[in-house]
Amino acid sequence: MMPDGKKNVLLAVSGSIAAYKACDIARAFVKEGVSVTVTLTPNGAKFVTPVTFETLTNSKCLIDTFDRNFKFEVEHIAAAKAADVCLIAPASADIIGKIANGIADDMATTTIMAATCPKLIAPAMNTAMYDNPIVQENLAKLVRYGYKIITPDTGLLACGDVGRGKLAPVETIVEEANKVLSGTGRPKDLAGKKVLITAGPTQEAIDPVRYITNHSSGKMGYALAEAARDRGADVVLVSGQVALTPPPGMTVVKIVSAADMAEAVFAEFPDTDVLIMAAAVADYRPKTVADQKIKKSGGGMTIELERTTDILGTLADKKTHQFVCGFSMETENLIENSRKKLVKKKLDMIAANSIRDEGAGFAHDTNKVTVITQEDLCDLPLTSKAETAHLILDEIVRRL
Repeated sequence: MMPDGKKNVLLAVSGSIAAYKACDIARAFVKEGVSVTVTLTPNGAKFVTPVTFETLTNSKCLIDTFDRNFKFEVEHIAAAKAADVCLIAPASADIIGKIANGIADDMATTTIMAATCPKLIAPAMNTAMYDNPIVQENLAKLVRYGYKIITPDTGLLACGDVGRGKLAPVETIVEEANKVLSGTGRPKDLAGKKVLITAGPTQEAIDPVRYITNHSSGKMGYALAEAARDRGADVVLVSGQVALTPPPGMTVVKIVSAADMAEAVFAEFPDTDVLIMAAAVADYRPKTVADQKIKKSGGGMTIELERTTDILGTLADKKTHQFVCGFSMETENLIENSRKKLVKKKLDMIAANSIRDEGAGFAHDTNKVTVITQEDLCDLPLTSKAETAHLILDEIVRRL
């Protein structure tokens, strides 16, 4: 953060024809009162001059690693330390490859390498380049390192081709960066705490083709994981199969079945400080899984089910110092059924919601939750899942 308290975006611009759109990105942040420091690659400077960015941001554009015309300062380190978020937009195949493989040979890549803040990458390039398995492997590597990829659009490219690789809309890029920036102002009241969060559905195989699952999108669990990260926690996210990008800045464990989730949670639980079970874990699974695809016949079909491991129930007697928050999704008797679960599984808190409430439950970007403990009950308002996550964490922190 800047000395005046303003949030700061480090905007790295690489050599892409979409570099001109970085001017609109910089201007959008400035209008919002965010300080912007731009660093240009040498190729980026061939598309947009440093003077353009200096005029838009009223701050020096960093391009020359060995510039001695300003007061002595290790500029790439100073810029990296000041950044609340690092945004590489547009990101060419060249700079993606360099970052993914630890190459820092100019001011932009050196500054990015030195930055410890959350990092976002907005690729922009020809379709064939973007689809090249080497580029895709580099992007996958960066995701594993905690970078967030802002998926490019599909459309008419500058070269005349039509396909993937078009820089995402400026509004989308700014919005994604603002999501990260909004977290930088949160209190770090979970610093030094390990927070274990489960999210998404489980899948229980019937045969190699079919499985039993549920409608969980994972959005609430992912929002909780990002909120806990923003509040300084060391986050482990155990995630079922969802159509969401793994959040940067945390450990993500991908699972498929309830048994997988139980194994992952049991392994992480002993040194966990807070467990939030937001996943929709299957209560039952097929007793027998067919080796081959089951062919349809003229009659009906019966599948015998057996109970899966009750993760929270198993952990009830293993708690030492952990604060455990469960989730309850109900269609009727919300409070009564949730209280029963709270008592039975010896939870410290349960977040209850009903799919009957408009705007709440699976798939929605909003949620309406009732927080229940042994002592009291608190109705949270209908709001975004990102804000709901912070409200739930407020309740947990208050009780830690």
